[in-house]
Amino acid sequence: MPLFHTYKVANAQKMLFKALLLFLLFRFCESRDTITWNQEQLKDGGGVLVSKQSKFELGFFSPGNSSYRYVGIWYSQTEVSNKTVVWVANRNNPINDTSGVLTINRYGELVLYAYNMESTPIWSTYVSRSVQNVNTTTLSAQLLDTGNLVVFQDNNNEISIWQSFDHPTDTLIRGMKVGVNWKSGQEWVLTSWKSQDDPGTGDYTLRLYPNQIASPQFFMYKGSSKYWRSDTGPIDFVTNQEETYYLMNGTNTITRATVTDSAVERLTWDDGGLQWEEDFSAPKSRCDWYGQCGANSKCSPDNVNVFWCDCLPGYVPKSISDWNHKNGTGGCVSNRLGLLKCGDGDGFVKVARVKYPDTSIGALLKSGMSAKECEQECLRNCSCTAYLSTEYEGLVDCLTWYDDLMDILVYTEVGQDLYVRVNATVLAANARRSEGFLERRGMLAIPILSAVLALVLIIMLACWWGKKNRNTKGIDFVEADELVENQTNPELQFFDLDTIIAATDHFSRVNELGHGGFGSVYKGQLPNEEKVAVKRLSQTSGQGIKEFKNEVAVIARLQHRNLVKLLGCCIKGEERILVLEYMPNKSLNSFLFDSTRRSFLDWEKRFEIINGIARGILYLHQDSRLRIIHRDLKTSNILLDTKMNPKISDFGMARIFHGDQLQDKTSRIVGTYGYMSPEYAIFGRFSTKSDIFSFGIIMLEIVSGRKNNGYDLEDPSMNLIGRVWELWGEGRALDIVDSTLKSYKPNEVMRCIQVALLCVQEDSKDRPAISAIVFMLSGELSPPLPKHPAFVYRRDFSADVDPLLPNGSDSVNDLTITTMEVR
Repeated sequence: MPLFHTYKVANAQKMLFKALLLFLLFRFCESRDTITWNQEQLKDGGGVLVSKQSKFELGFFSPGNSSYRYVGIWYSQTEVSNKTVVWVANRNNPINDTSGVLTINRYGELVLYAYNMESTPIWSTYVSRSVQNVNTTTLSAQLLDTGNLVVFQDNNNEISIWQSFDHPTDTLIRGMKVGVNWKSGQEWVLTSWKSQDDPGTGDYTLRLYPNQIASPQFFMYKGSSKYWRSDTGPIDFVTNQEETYYLMNGTNTITRATVTDSAVERLTWDDGGLQWEEDFSAPKSRCDWYGQCGANSKCSPDNVNVFWCDCLPGYVPKSISDWNHKNGTGGCVSNRLGLLKCGDGDGFVKVARVKYPDTSIGALLKSGMSAKECEQECLRNCSCTAYLSTEYEGLVDCLTWYDDLMDILVYTEVGQDLYVRVNATVLAANARRSEGFLERRGMLAIPILSAVLALVLIIMLACWWGKKNRNTKGIDFVEADELVENQTNPELQFFDLDTIIAATDHFSRVNELGHGGFGSVYKGQLPNEEKVAVKRLSQTSGQGIKEFKNEVAVIARLQHRNLVKLLGCCIKGEERILVLEYMPNKSLNSFLFDSTRRSFLDWEKRFEIINGIARGILYLHQDSRLRIIHRDLKTSNILLDTKMNPKISDFGMARIFHGDQLQDKTSRIVGTYGYMSPEYAIFGRFSTKSDIFSFGIIMLEIVSGRKNNGYDLEDPSMNLIGRVWELWGEGRALDIVDSTLKSYKPNEVMRCIQVALLCVQEDSKDRPAISAIVFMLSGELSPPLPKHPAFVYRRDFSADVDPLLPNGSDSVNDLTITTMEVR
């Protein structure tokens, strides 16, 4: 044979071998999305099913730290390290080794076996006998790009006899339903895993309550008890003669809803961050838990430090003792004076911005009614306890209730107005309160003019009297014409004492938010449902009428997100009352210095609070048209709103600087030991730098979680400033960080400590201005090295007792000194 011919044959054989090898490799690597009867099956370790567009995968997996094997479906597009499993076949019947085989039998049933145990299925689907006489050669199970595993009985994959979407586990994805089929009795529910390592059926279940005579709503159950209930707002429910269900729809983003061991969550995949982002989670606040306040009551989630439950109009607590101990689960019952006498002048009182009461309890839905017709519908039926009229996308619904009103939550901005039925006595009392309130708002001329004239006379007398002792270098308190200008501010209201008494339930101790040297602060609710804080000055307090008017005049002019807003005031006889915006989380010190609540403040929130206080001081010192020196900055005067944003409060001791005035001096020192600057505490000199010193102390307390005048375990004679200064010199400043902080940013913490030490320097001229502090905190300006601070050591009260302080006081941070002669 010629050499050339031999070479051609050999070369052709090699090419044929390579082609065959490539073909076999391609067949081996080619992904598949289908299992067919008696031809293909899925073995543990033998690959996975992958949907056509590679959106989902089906295969064997072991969750978390478990070694057990399960068959599941997970996203293939989001996999970074851990599988996000959306469905599990054998969730309650795991395989203890890797011998699992998933196949389809001649009846069209998916069956999971363990190797060599084919007579005993681990798990299988059920197919009705009416569809089991099929051509076995056309049976297949296919994983679709929707994440649905479907068993088809025809070659065209058009006739399905079983699908995984009808048997959800803990996750809802697009195309899946939660609800009920009235015709077949089938219910689609989500049930939590037992744990991250065990996908078995857990304790928590999410199901749709498909009320056919009222609005559908979701319930999350813990066992058989209601745990959480959704709002029955504009949710995309589908209702017809056969089914009522919720179907997750939306855009092309990857979204899922999951029931965990304590919450229901909706999450969206972030391609940029390669992680799941939370869109919604519940329950979160205490008011989200079902029936937190029992029947016929409402729960306000912004009430953190006071009792969060209130009875509805016409109702009183079932157990006063439980109510006083902040246990509202017993709910409320009809007031003896509020018992309904049907048709005898009864009517409705509005409860604004609420989550619907539970519609599974005695509720009825009718469409096509106006609000007035809905009211009349309820009024005609003596059993009707409340109604609500709502319009959505042109459809008007009338909801009426005929039993106890359960699970009402009060929203700050959203929500619906609920109208609660009351008798003539309660209706008249509520009308009197409302009319009085509206009259004060709408008919301002005579009563406000009288009040202004009286107030002007008082102020002029006070100013005339004060001129005898006024320091000519500065202005002691606000001039009379300035106060008059504030009192004519239409946003500042004058409240009569009856309104205040009604709002606070006669200054009930249940509504007391706190008390101090100047009196008590109460939670109140005005006739228009607005929550307020009522500051009632004690008649024996150190703050006199001058300080009170000063606080009114100062706060009325200040408008900033980090300052507490004044809504109005009340002066009658010896009563001096301020009405302020309500801060549900009370003061910063109630969190910082509480061993259990301190953990609610992580470093991110503490840093936000520090920056918020700084912005508030910047406004006072520089950005407002008046330069305000607060003179009593401390953690107890920093209040927190619903989102834990800080707001500076208590301006009774504030001073106004005019023009180019930089400093003033007084013989009447006010403020709080532990926060007062040395030049002010000793010589009575105060300026913006006095507030800067106080802010430095606040920063150190926020970082450390300790009071400035508290004992140091290593050196009892040293206060917080001294301890931080000592650690700073040793290069160990981070040792002062609050031990409850599990994680923090060292650079931010070190920056705050350094800025704080700059603020508490002994010489006021060395302390930075608040504008520089804001830039330092943001990292836009590098802080210089601090000089020696003031007050490094605690006073030895046992050796040098100050007659103004209580004997044996360990900490005097919260003691406000209102009068002290300069030494």
